[in-house]
Amino acid sequence: MPHRTQDSPPRKPHLPPEGTAGSPRRPHAVLAISRAVREALLDHAALRRLRRVAHVDPELLISSPADFTGPGHTARLATAEVLFTCWGCPPLTARALALMPRLRTVVHAAGSVREHITEACWERGLTVSCAAAANALPVAEYTVAAILFSGKRILEFARAYRAGRTPPDGLVGRADLGNYRRTVGVVGASRVGRRVIELLRPFDLRVLVYDPYLPGEAARRLGAEPVELDELARRSDIVTLHAPALPHTRHLFDRARLALLPDGATLINTARGWLVDTEALTEELVRGRLYAVLDHTEPEVPPAGSPLYELPNVLLTPHVAGSLGNELGRLAHAAIDELERYAAGLPYAQPVTRGILTHSA
Repeated sequence: MPHRTQDSPPRKPHLPPEGTAGSPRRPHAVLAISRAVREALLDHAALRRLRRVAHVDPELLISSPADFTGPGHTARLATAEVLFTCWGCPPLTARALALMPRLRTVVHAAGSVREHITEACWERGLTVSCAAAANALPVAEYTVAAILFSGKRILEFARAYRAGRTPPDGLVGRADLGNYRRTVGVVGASRVGRRVIELLRPFDLRVLVYDPYLPGEAARRLGAEPVELDELARRSDIVTLHAPALPHTRHLFDRARLALLPDGATLINTARGWLVDTEALTEELVRGRLYAVLDHTEPEVPPAGSPLYELPNVLLTPHVAGSLGNELGRLAHAAIDELERYAAGLPYAQPVTRGILTHSA
């Protein structure tokens, strides 16, 4: 399960674009986002800051492939040096890029750029930055909350209490309850995976990690024991997935690997439904052998008749672990930070390269 864990080598500083040497510079930028995303992402403070950093028309929005070729946008795209993107940006095909002869960089105010950064971008020599590090924080927070609640079987007892209107019997002495010296297996030392390990340090938990790109000594410095994936599955009371969706991670937890999990183990997926054989997991959950906290499934919205909606041993949430609500402000300011670095001729703090995309989300 390859997953890049090393930071890429520092880039050479951007060559300063055209302008007077030594004078403050505001690059021309275009927002490749929908109106709804702009309103959610850029509050008044973020929009003011963005307009201080770049020449940008907040009403000129690119939200569909047709917008790239619309006559009303042609002149503005021709001067664009920066494309400021977020969720839903149309793919940057060779045809779209041909309309932006001065484009030098893409700043993405969200996590993955896979949906819009194409081979044409790399062939053009564009630089790319994203706010994946900022988006990793709420995902890690959700995950840690899920780990701690799973150890206490909170979902199960909340439902039983609601149904019976009296506390369930025999809780105090149950050996399968509690977070003291439980073993948590982290699959993927991604930004989220590393942050989860960091956040778990204060707790009395054993942490295992599987990531073939993470050297053993680096894993131990993080505070985790490096193990192979099957060993992690066998030893973990709780397994949390933080691997990218790549061809070789398809059904990383298939029927055979799910069978390795101990009875009563919890599987947490805040990464991608792609990583889990949903049919096999559902069978295990229906049997009551496993528990699950699923913020991602495959399909992303389970069919209306899926048992996942009703099973007492499943917490199913609609892709809410990542940034939402006021957390979008963190993404906006992280992206504007990168735009400021670009305008100053500095390398990005969070660059994305073609090589990074072969091993990450």
